[in-house]
Amino acid sequence: MTTDLLTLAQWLSPAYPVGAFAYSHGLEEAISAGTVSDAQSLSDWVTTVLQHGSGWNDALLLAAAFHAAMPDEVDATARALAASKERLQETDQQGAAFAATTSEVWGIDLPDLTYPVAVGRAASLMRLPLPETSALYLQAFASTLVSVGVRLIPLGQTAGARITQRAAALCAGIASDTQSGDLDRLTSTAFLADIGSMRHETLYSRTFRT
Repeated sequence: MTTDLLTLAQWLSPAYPVGAFAYSHGLEEAISAGTVSDAQSLSDWVTTVLQHGSGWNDALLLAAAFHAAMPDEVDATARALAASKERLQETDQQGAAFAATTSEVWGIDLPDLTYPVAVGRAASLMRLPLPETSALYLQAFASTLVSVGVRLIPLGQTAGARITQRAAALCAGIASDTQSGDLDRLTSTAFLADIGSMRHETLYSRTFRT
């Protein structure tokens, strides 16, 4: 079990070469527009995206890929759910990078898949625990968003760490609630995040790819 957790910690570390630091998931546009401007609004944004947007859906997609005999249909669903060109680019490029590194290092047959599907499939092939895989995936996602806010608002590192810590229980809860991988439960009402990802495509000055 200790080795399993260390493997997951490596996969979902900022140091793992998926390029997560390059993507803001539409948050850059929200900060540029003034929608997110301080620690409280950043915390609210992260919580909403986790609970009512991509966080919830990614956890379901990850679990569905974990349970599936083959992940192709789950991956097609993940691509269809992308709310914008940039969202599709984000999940496609990170998934391909994850698959390439993980296949090479662990010697598993992992094709290019969207990011949550690739992580779920890899965890299944490696017989890693699903609850921990999902929870750590969500925490990594939240940490990436917080890092965007820390750099662009800007916020202090301590304020960012506090937001990530507050999100931990929510990440664990979503991971627990989505273990079935029931894709009939896919839903999203994080409309500002979706709109932000669309508007980001035409943002004049951009630091992040999405």
